[in-house]
Amino acid sequence: MNKPPTGISRKKRLIKEYIMPWYAVHTRSRHEDRVYIGLVQKSIHVFLPKIEMWSRRKDRRKKIEIPMFPGYLFVELFSLDNQTKLNVLKTFGVVRILGNPKGAEPIAVPDAKIEAIQRIIQSKVEVHQIQYPKVGEPAMITDGPFAGIEGVVVSTDYSKELFVISFELLQRSVAIKLEGFQIKRI
Repeated sequence: MNKPPTGISRKKRLIKEYIMPWYAVHTRSRHEDRVYIGLVQKSIHVFLPKIEMWSRRKDRRKKIEIPMFPGYLFVELFSLDNQTKLNVLKTFGVVRILGNPKGAEPIAVPDAKIEAIQRIIQSKVEVHQIQYPKVGEPAMITDGPFAGIEGVVVSTDYSKELFVISFELLQRSVAIKLEGFQIKRI
């Protein structure tokens, strides 16, 4: 004999049916906070992950909060109809909603990734941002036998952490396998 659904299971079922997807929003440089405020004023649920970093000033060091992903924040939207997209895109500082490069349709960010980011933020673990040098950018090796050598990045393979660096003095290109902490942009 089937029992009628209890209030709790019915509630869970309703919540699962109406899970709102998250979307990544690209903002103008250093406009994350302003976009956050603008979207909150429009009653849109926004997530702007921030991390604490030490900032060096001329005379002191200070702990500041900076966006974990500079230039990006996340919005949770019930439906992504044209009116909702337009409402987000008309917010001052918003560049676009990230999506498929070929199509104009935004792609939802999986809930598991948002939850993982939220866990990192809540854990208060010290997080360091690593920005690998891009092709054509000057870089310096910071660790290992080649520490202190500067050059220009000729090619990269981020998945294998392989950087090909051209040294001007030698007028040669040398492929060096470096871990992320061993190289930095100049």
